[in-house]
Amino acid sequence: MAAGALHRSIRTIQLHGCSNDSAYTMEYGSSSLKLISKGFTVDVKFLSNRSRSFNHCKMHVFHAFSSHASVIDPTLSTSHVTTNFNQNTSIESSLILIRHGESMWNERNLFTGSVDVPLTKRGIEEAIEAGKRISSIPVNMIYTSALIRAQMTAMLAMTQHRQKKIPIIMHDESLQAKEWTQIFSEETIQQSIPVITAWQLNERIYGKLQGLNKEETVVRYGKEKVHEWRRSFDSPPPNGESLEMCSQRAVAFFKENIEPQLQNGRNIVVAAHGNSLRSIIMYLEKLTSQEVTNLELSTGVPLLYIYKHGGFLKRGSPVGPTEYGVYAYTRV
Repeated sequence: MAAGALHRSIRTIQLHGCSNDSAYTMEYGSSSLKLISKGFTVDVKFLSNRSRSFNHCKMHVFHAFSSHASVIDPTLSTSHVTTNFNQNTSIESSLILIRHGESMWNERNLFTGSVDVPLTKRGIEEAIEAGKRISSIPVNMIYTSALIRAQMTAMLAMTQHRQKKIPIIMHDESLQAKEWTQIFSEETIQQSIPVITAWQLNERIYGKLQGLNKEETVVRYGKEKVHEWRRSFDSPPPNGESLEMCSQRAVAFFKENIEPQLQNGRNIVVAAHGNSLRSIIMYLEKLTSQEVTNLELSTGVPLLYIYKHGGFLKRGSPVGPTEYGVYAYTRV
């Protein structure tokens, strides 16, 4: 009861960086709240317009809607924003993987690889449907490949999200690009979601197979050889990448860039491709090279993982109650 009254009394909580470690106790009626410092200042403003400052106190915030948020509105649902003062409590965050919707070369049964091909009408519909499925899951950051079909999927999916925040592609490729795309409104920043593009999340390079019809390729090279290129772990097509080679770059990027964000409590969407996502799933689920080669991902079907206690818990598709739905298999 006292905690509820305290929650209703507080208007805003602002976090600011500082350097010292210390602990303070805030009293409210017969209740008290101990704040333990690890390098932040907490300013608590009450509706009565009285303001008290508790220096050097840290608050752990989970499921915040913005990766750069400095103000937390306690009127938000507690299912989205949770404030925790116990340092022993593990951070929990969401990871959503989405294979891009159907591309124009998917439709024509052509090897696509790193060729930059847009979505079909069906692919656009798949991306929008994916957005509806994840519309209630908080999203703080989005990672996509450098290819348009993955970027279209991420952007279209976010049009359905209940946060109503605007996904904005970050251009950090040069100082000039960063300067030209700088946003000067803090309010606008708080209503935005950063989108990071990375070539490391691109589809596997199919080399000399790119642009060829898959059935014609079987006639040209033989069924067994094409099957080896497509389904083995370490056999690349001519001038192309094997799944193992694709995995090395995709997983390295995930571990160096995405996983630290999850460890900090941020909820992440990754919109990418069949082989780069299979590589990441291999890492998340500790699959063998044989298991990952048998894994197929449907276009436009989101897969949900929960990061907790330093590991990943598989939740499958947000609407997939069966094995088929959980793994999003597309079996011929």
